[in-house]
Amino acid sequence: MGLNIGIIGCGYVGTAVARRWREFGHSITATTTRSDRIPELQQVAQQVVVLKGNDSEALASMVQNQDVILLSMAPSRGGDYQETYLETAKTLVPVLQQSPRVQQVIYTSSASVYGDHQGAWVDETTPLIPGNANGRVLAQTEEVLLTAQSDRLNVCILRLVGIYGPDRQLVKFFTRFAGTTRPGSGDYWSNWVHREDIVEAIAFVCLHRCAGIYNLVNDLPLPMHQLMDRLCEIHNLAPISWDPSVPSDRSYNARVSNQKLKNAGFQIQYPETLL
Repeated sequence: MGLNIGIIGCGYVGTAVARRWREFGHSITATTTRSDRIPELQQVAQQVVVLKGNDSEALASMVQNQDVILLSMAPSRGGDYQETYLETAKTLVPVLQQSPRVQQVIYTSSASVYGDHQGAWVDETTPLIPGNANGRVLAQTEEVLLTAQSDRLNVCILRLVGIYGPDRQLVKFFTRFAGTTRPGSGDYWSNWVHREDIVEAIAFVCLHRCAGIYNLVNDLPLPMHQLMDRLCEIHNLAPISWDPSVPSDRSYNARVSNQKLKNAGFQIQYPETLL
């Protein structure tokens, strides 16, 4: 039997998830902060609602008839993380407590909350040391949402890494660096996940009513200098140089483990990053 699912934030990931869930026979309500996106979202959702995450009344109206809520917000370019993530979470939790139909909340967080672990492997038990203000906001957002966990309501947090996929090929991210010199030595780790694996993982944790925190990343992290070298070679771009005398401003350096999610039964379709 199909579920009623509300998606708060229906961008690159949320739209793809909506399309998949609709194929499964679920009824989708998508939210957006921009009225100009209504026609686009009507292609993947039965209902589209324009609202902001800090609008308690609008959220309550949208949430009350849902079985599952997916939070997949992203700030607009240069947007405010606190408003996008933390204020939405703080507004949503009291609404959930007054919405007895909701069985599960799924939130796409970020592995940037781990911070700089000097390239060591991290898993869901690793202490968080976010290295900048945005990372701290994301960590606080997780904490707030986890307070909604109860016997009735499961809260599942997926910590995502760099996202690539259709219309977001890796070469598009790095072409602008071709032929340039980058600060540092490029020996920090890059972690990636294909959008298709995100879509499938969200469907998986929904189906199995998962709760708690799971990393969502492919099997094989790569040092950034190695990733860029390979991309430049494959796509015939001018090589990228590194200058170790200039400090890198990278605030996140870790190899992110996906073992917990695989132990739960999820299978990664794209275990290696497609260059």
